[in-house]
Amino acid sequence: MTRAGLLALAALFGLVGCAAGNEAPGSPTMARIRERGRLICAVDGAVPGFSTVGPGGAFVGIDADFCRAVAAAVLGDATKVEFRPVTAGERFVALGSGEVDLLSISSTHTLSRDAPGGNALSFGPVFFYDGQGVMVPRASGIRRLRDLAGKPICVESGTNTELNLADRMRELGVAYQPLRFQSGEQAYPAYEQGRCAAITSDSSLLAAKRSGFKDPAAHRLLPELLSKEPSAKVTVQADPAWADAVRWISHTLVQAEESGLTQANIEARAAVARRDPSQAEARRFLGVEGDFGRQLGLPADFTVRVLKAVGNYGELFERHLGSATPLGLERGLNRLWNDGGLHIAPPFR
Repeated sequence: MTRAGLLALAALFGLVGCAAGNEAPGSPTMARIRERGRLICAVDGAVPGFSTVGPGGAFVGIDADFCRAVAAAVLGDATKVEFRPVTAGERFVALGSGEVDLLSISSTHTLSRDAPGGNALSFGPVFFYDGQGVMVPRASGIRRLRDLAGKPICVESGTNTELNLADRMRELGVAYQPLRFQSGEQAYPAYEQGRCAAITSDSSLLAAKRSGFKDPAAHRLLPELLSKEPSAKVTVQADPAWADAVRWISHTLVQAEESGLTQANIEARAAVARRDPSQAEARRFLGVEGDFGRQLGLPADFTVRVLKAVGNYGELFERHLGSATPLGLERGLNRLWNDGGLHIAPPFR
C-alpha cells in the first residue's frame, strides 16, 4: 500500500475511534438498576438534614434528595429509590458486595479509600465541605481540646473520626479515654446520658444530632477543628462508567445554581432554549443539542430531569441545612466558587 493510502487508512480509523469514543461504555451497575427498576441507595437514615425518616414515612434530607436526583437521571422517576440505611462501619462493605448501588452518606475522600490497593472506591466531586469537631455540654467548663485530658470521649469505631482524634490528641500530648461505639445510634445517647465528656464527628453531623437533643442549647461545639473532611458520593471503582454518571449528576446541581436554573424555572428555561438556537451553552447543558447524555449512558435531558426532581445545590442546602432549618448551618465553604466558596463545576462541553 502506498504512503498516501496508509495515511488515508489511518485517518479513517482515527475517525472511527473518535466516533466510538463518544459512546458510553457499558455500565453493569446502570444495567442492573434499569433491570430491577429502582436505585438502591445507601444513606445513614438517622442524621437530621442529611437523611432521616420524615413524618410521612419517606426519607428526607440532602443525601436522600441526591439519591432521588440519580434515580430521576437514570430511570426518569425520582421516586424509584430504595433507601438502605447503613452504619459507618457497614457502608463500604455494602457497596463492595453489590448490596447497594451508591453511597449517599457522609464519606470523606481519602487516598486509602480511593486507591486500588485500598478500598478501591470511586469518589465523586466533593458534595459537602466539612471538618471534624468536638461537642461538649456547655455546663462542663470545657473550652478546648486540652481540657479533655483524662476524660472519656465518645467516638464511632473503625472511622476516620477515631483516627483523627487519636492523631490530634497525640500531637497535643493529651491522654484521653476513647469510648468506642459501633454506630452513632449508640454513641449519641451515651453522650446525652453523660457517659462521656465529649463526642466527636464531622461538625455538620454534630450540629444535626444536637438539633434532636432534649435541650440543644445546652451543648456547644469547640472552636478547634481536628481535620478537613471533604465528603463525596461513592461508587465502586470497578464500574467507571457508573462513577462518571454519578459524578456529572453532582456537577449538574452546582452548575445549575451558577446558571440560575431552579426547580421552579427549569421547564420554562428549557422551553426557551429549545426555541432559541443562539443559546448554545444552555442548549448543550439542557440536552437540546449535543450528546452529553449519551456519552454518560444517560438520557439527553438528564440535567432537566435532575433539576425538576430536586432543584439545584443551593436549593438543596437551604431546604435541608440552611438558616430556616433546625440545623441553621451557614454555607461557608459550600458556597459557589464565585461567591467565596469552593464549589465549582467543570465546563459542560
